[in-house]
Amino acid sequence: MKINLKANEVVIKAGNTLHTSGVKESRGKLIITNQRIYFKSTGDTTAADDFEILPKEISEVLFYNTLMIIPRGLDLRTTDGRMLRFALKDRNDWCRLITSMN
Repeated sequence: MKINLKANEVVIKAGNTLHTSGVKESRGKLIITNQRIYFKSTGDTTAADDFEILPKEISEVLFYNTLMIIPRGLDLRTTDGRMLRFALKDRNDWCRLITSMN
């Protein structure tokens, strides 16, 4: 997998995730750089499933659980009202990195 980095952009953290949007689920990589957050889908999905989020577009970072007690991942709310859900490990580290970008 390869992403095109912008000038002076450095990858800070990357990891496998399951992105849920409505009823659609996409497996892929969540990548945090010093300039943006990027989701790159893997498997039989198209490039249309890939997207980036700039730090100024994030309004909230929330934890979500399965069965109300099992830690599962993060919900990102954007300023335009979208809810992006990512199931991933080490969600505390991810949250800390995302909130420090703003």
